[in-house]
Parts: sequence; structure tokens; C-alpha cells
Amino acid sequence: MTTSVRIDDLDREILNTLMHDARTPYAEMAKKFNVSPATVHVRVEKMRAANIITGTEVVINPKLLGYDVCCFIGINLNAARDYHSALAKLNELDEVVEAYYTTGAYNIFVKLMCKSIEELQYVLIDKLQAIDEVQSTETLISLQNPINRNVKP
Repeated sequence: MTTSVRIDDLDREILNTLMHDARTPYAEMAKKFNVSPATVHVRVEKMRAANIITGTEVVINPKLLGYDVCCFIGINLNAARDYHSALAKLNELDEVVEAYYTTGAYNIFVKLMCKSIEELQYVLIDKLQAIDEVQSTETLISLQNPINRNVKP
């Protein structure tokens, strides 16, 4: 079980700022929050040590790179014991950008990004459904992503 870590209002402000722009200088945040740059640095390092901040990343626009099709696929496995081997095979597919082990109608739920419907069809038939552990799939094509955000600190 994951233990919740306590943070205060300054930590939340720092997190909100970094979530908006991870390149914001500590000195700029210090001035905005009326504290020293060292205080901001210590707070950030404390949150890294507590695994609240687990890294930074570059966020790209997939559409500008030609990825026009985003879809979600519910996967039913032949048996629950197939989870680890199926997950390893799904991890080898570049088109799979997220995977979740779920309860409910599907064993695994994945997010795929493809450049076209034709590529999606190829991935479904020749890659995903060719995985021995996969019994069946259901594909939901995303029309748009109107809400995309992190949790509020």
C-alpha cells in the first residue's frame, strides 16, 4: 500500500508551477512565493526524495509527428496467469503508449497511437491479436481529448 506524504501550501505552489513549466527557475519561484531560492531547492529535493516528483518529461504533440489516431483497446486474456507474458509482449509494441491492469470487462486496457486507420488495422490484426495470450479485444477510437491534466497537488 502506498503511504500518502504530507505537503504544505508552499509545496503545492511549487508543484503547480513545475507542472505548468518544469523549466521555471528556482529563483523565479522564490521571488513569486517570497522565499529564498535555497528554500525552493530544498522543497523540490524533499519532494523528489519522497517520490512525489518522480522526474521531468518533454511533452510532445503527437499530431504534429503524424500520429492522427488515438485509441483505447480492452484486452481479454485466455487466463489470468497470462498477464505477465502478455504485458511483456505488449511492451514490445511501439504503438502501445500506456497499459493498465484493470478490473471489470477487460484484463488489460491499453492506449495506442497510430499514424492512420490502416496502421491501426495492421497493429490490431498482425501484432496485438497475434499475441497468443490475447483471447479478444475491443477497440474504442478517440475523437478528441478535451481534458488532459495531472492530479491537483
